[in-house]
Order: sequence, then C-alpha cells, then structure tokens
Amino acid sequence: MTNTQKIPTPRVRIKICGITRGCDAWAATEHGADAIGLVFYPHSPRAVNAGQALEILAGLPPFLTRVGLFVDMGEDEIRAVLKHVALDVLQFHGDEPPEYCRRFGKPYVKAIRVREGVDLHALCRIYADASALLLDSFVTGLPGGTGRTFDWAAVPEQLEKPIILAGGLSPDNVASAIAAARPYAVDVSGGVERAKGIKDEKKLQRFMRTVWDARLG
Repeated sequence: MTNTQKIPTPRVRIKICGITRGCDAWAATEHGADAIGLVFYPHSPRAVNAGQALEILAGLPPFLTRVGLFVDMGEDEIRAVLKHVALDVLQFHGDEPPEYCRRFGKPYVKAIRVREGVDLHALCRIYADASALLLDSFVTGLPGGTGRTFDWAAVPEQLEKPIILAGGLSPDNVASAIAAARPYAVDVSGGVERAKGIKDEKKLQRFMRTVWDARLG
C-alpha cells in the first residue's frame, strides 16, 4: 500500500488594523490574527502615538506581526517611533517612493488606492522590494480607512507581488472578496468595530471564521 499525502489549500492571512487598545490586540491574537496594525497618522480617528503603542503591545505573545502604518511622515518622525516601538513591518499609505520606503531597513508594504487606470503590474515592478502591495479603495483626500469597497474583480491574476486586500471588508463580504481577488491576506479595521478604534469581539471572531472557511482551493 502506498501512502498518499493531501496537499493543504492555501490559507488567507488576517491583519486587524486600527488597534487602539491592548484588550483589542489580545482579542485579535486569541482569535487567530496573523498581524495587528497600529496607525501613526495623526488625522486618523484610530491614531496612536509611540507611548500608546508600547502599552498596546506590552506582553503580546511571539509570532504575531506588529505593523506600523504611516502616511507621508517625515523620516525623523518615523525613526522616533521606531526608536521606542518594536515594529516588524512598515506600511506606507501615502505617496512614498520605493527608495523612501526601504530607507528604514525593515520589511515594508506599500498601499495602493485602486481606481481606473492604475497599473498594478507596473507598481509591482516599481515597488519590487516591497513584501506585498496592499490594495485599498480610492476616495479623494483620504489615504485609507474609508469603509468602502472597490471592484475586487479588477485585481489581475498572477501579480508579481503578494496582495493584501483592504477597503470596506466585513464578516458579510470578506468571503466574496477572497473568491474574487484571491489575495495572500486580508486587512480589516472598521468592519470589526462597534465604534471607531473600538473593536467588537463578536464581529472579530465572525470575520476570522469566515476567512478560514474561505480557503483558496
């Protein structure tokens, strides 16, 4: 008799962004999040400073990726955050060119606001050293956190970079988003909240279960 090995279907990773409280970071971790996001953009309703970030991250377990989100922030300001906060990945949501993103010596993700005419293949080449591209909805004047979706079917197949899907995701639509765009990961913030910056644990858990059930086959 020969042994046969079943090949597992790919798992979609999950990032919970806009964490403002330590209890929400713990809830995300306990329910199986792969990463949490801290927003260092002062105009966001989910913004935190370095001191708040330290309190949020205190005592969290290993193997959880800590991501810091920045929007066109000056180099000195980012370095000041990095001096105090142990971030694993930087996420850039502004007009930062690749040479700026790589300046900090950490893995980075570049956010792209998807609209008509955006060439994602070209952007994969431009940000060739990015760990992934994060695809978000385009809304004039807003770098992210819009709560709006975009046309997931517009994401080309066989992109040169892993794709993180964001923009208006929730427990109710994330399965459809995964089926249409087939991303490496999904990124949610407002879709699992009961108020801006305050996560709802039941929504969080339902989002996680829905993503796990939507494994790529």
